[in-house]
Parts: sequence; C-alpha cells; structure tokens
Amino acid sequence: MIERVLVPIDDSEMALRALRYALEVHPEAEITAYHVVGEPSGMMAEATRLALAEDIRAEAEELGAEVAAAADDMADEYDRTVTTEVAVGHPVGQILAAAEEFDAVVIGTHGGSLADRLFVGNVAEKVVRQSPVPVTVVR
Repeated sequence: MIERVLVPIDDSEMALRALRYALEVHPEAEITAYHVVGEPSGMMAEATRLALAEDIRAEAEELGAEVAAAADDMADEYDRTVTTEVAVGHPVGQILAAAEEFDAVVIGTHGGSLADRLFVGNVAEKVVRQSPVPVTVVR
C-alpha cells in the first residue's frame, strides 16, 4: 500500500498535473510537494538569485513560496493538505535522495524553462531510471 508520495513540483503546468494526479489516485496517502531550487550558478535566474543572497536557505524558501501556495490551493480543491518542502541543489540528485523516504514518486513529464531542459536535461527521465521507488510519469 502506498502511504507516502513525493511529487516534485515547480511552477509548470505539468508539475501541477502530477500533483492533481497524486491527489486523485492516492486519496489516503500523505502527499509531499517537493520544490528544488537550483544550485547557485550563472546559468539560471533562480540560481543567480541564490548566489547573490546572504542567506541561501531563506532565499530558497522565498522562491518556493509561490510553488507551495499553488500546491496548497490545489490540495484545497480536494479537501486535503499537502506537505511542501524546498531543497537547494541539483534537481535530480535532490529528488532521488528524497525519494528514499517515500513509497512512490509522481512527476510531470517536463517542467521549467527551455533553458532548464537544455542545461539540466530531462529530470523525469533521470528520476525514472534511477529512483529507488516506483515512479509514475504524468503527461
């Protein structure tokens, strides 16, 4: 029985579809919406913002607040609550590390900007290939 589901989420439509799917298919499970803010680098806007911040963790939480609010709004539609967590680092590595504490992962097929997909690669594909738990990919 699946009791804990990890849903990696960003501000993309596909991530919200994955969250909706998890809420519908796993009505009794504890759902965690997991937002990973990229490591500081010159490549992406969020990461650059982190690189300039005095308190990286506080800045990451602020960046994740909008995503968390969207997750909470969707959970309200189902009269449910979701736990939201924000991590800093490489999305694939952070998702795989977090997945070890869950029974399943539900992830959107893609998300983020074109630059994210070009520089980071297909996060969903890498998670499917390396996850320690079953993964459902939502389109």
